[in-house]
Amino acid sequence: MTDSIRVHGGVPLRGEITVRGAKNFVSKAMVAALLGSTPSTLRNVPDIRDVKVVSELLRLHGAGVDYSVDSGEIRLDTTTLQSADALQIATHAGSSRIPILLCGPLLHRLGEAVIPDLGGCRIGDRPINFHLEILQKFGAEVEQGGDGLHLTAPNGLTGIAHTLSYPSVGATEQLLLTAVLAKGITTLDNAAVEPEIKDLIDTLQKMGAIISVDTDRSITIEGVKELRGYDHTALADRIEVGSWASAALATRGDITIHGAQQRTMGMFLNVFRKVGGEFDVQQDGIRFWHPGGDLNAIPLQTDVHPGFMTDWQQPLVVALTQAKGLSIVHETVYENRFGFTDALVAMGAEVQLYRECLGDKKCRFGQRNFRHSAVISGPTPLHAADIEVPDLRGGFSHLIAALAAQGTSTVSGIGIIDRGYEAFRHKLTALGAAVE
Repeated sequence: MTDSIRVHGGVPLRGEITVRGAKNFVSKAMVAALLGSTPSTLRNVPDIRDVKVVSELLRLHGAGVDYSVDSGEIRLDTTTLQSADALQIATHAGSSRIPILLCGPLLHRLGEAVIPDLGGCRIGDRPINFHLEILQKFGAEVEQGGDGLHLTAPNGLTGIAHTLSYPSVGATEQLLLTAVLAKGITTLDNAAVEPEIKDLIDTLQKMGAIISVDTDRSITIEGVKELRGYDHTALADRIEVGSWASAALATRGDITIHGAQQRTMGMFLNVFRKVGGEFDVQQDGIRFWHPGGDLNAIPLQTDVHPGFMTDWQQPLVVALTQAKGLSIVHETVYENRFGFTDALVAMGAEVQLYRECLGDKKCRFGQRNFRHSAVISGPTPLHAADIEVPDLRGGFSHLIAALAAQGTSTVSGIGIIDRGYEAFRHKLTALGAAVE
């Protein structure tokens, strides 16, 4: 598979594609299978790199993994497990940060776990101290080895009361995956409540967990002695849906996305309409299109759910370069997420970055010298350029920019896009994109 793609821009994307399960849920549901004493079946699974990575990590620990790409069904048999060493884990995990989430389930099932050096997209400060703090409070003991961190639980794991300083999705997932088999009751305040978190809670409940979610971002888990496997269908990937919808807007196209679900896209749909895009919610998906005329500049700020998702911001910013007037975007989730705009400026966009909070929400980055607000002036014609992909979402956004630009662009490092966008090359072709 080539690591670069040549894009002949200026062609509106038109046609139909299908989006399957959410990357940010599917990988966590696969980890949850480690908790079950019987096999699990997960449906609507996309063929993306993260699924391959987790599959190999589970196999390293003795699990059986049987995945059918065509049907999108994966069967996970974790009835017998074994330990793996950090070098093996690091080799298969690569830049994925998934290994940290295996720790709670493995401590319950095996009494030990290993974390190699972790990677991930470099879009901001994503330390693992949240995770380690939670695991240690549960009773895990952590030792630094030459190959990574070694965790044990000589006295088992016991429920805790914990408050997150920020509603981190990863930390919330860690706590859920650890608490369900811990002794006693666990409470979590200021938890993340994204749709993918709720789908994970639904999956754990099917396995026999007892979990209550209150309206004030608090979660209560009553530990149980044993969990069984699950049979679950993953919710659609709302990030991928928003990315293709933004591509329709930026290229003045018309895309029908089968599998898209209105119930997880509400905030995006509102913003899409304010910008001037049109959409039609259908029985099995959503059609997104550019109706012609000028797009509208808007003020926008990202936030944790139910706010505007940070992963929707980057592809939408590309469309905002084609909107009339000044758009102001305030990023409150990741402090370094505007690095991708350098390529847009090189292609002719007018984007200025600021350290100030240019929004009505004072966020945690306002006094920390991060350029986390952007002012986009448009519309500006985009011209072709040679682009290097910086991260997953920024990479897809660069691809959108190349599709919208006049001329031929070369986008390099696109392998990272496979982490979260299933068969995106085939989908580009299906939408009439002129790519090689």
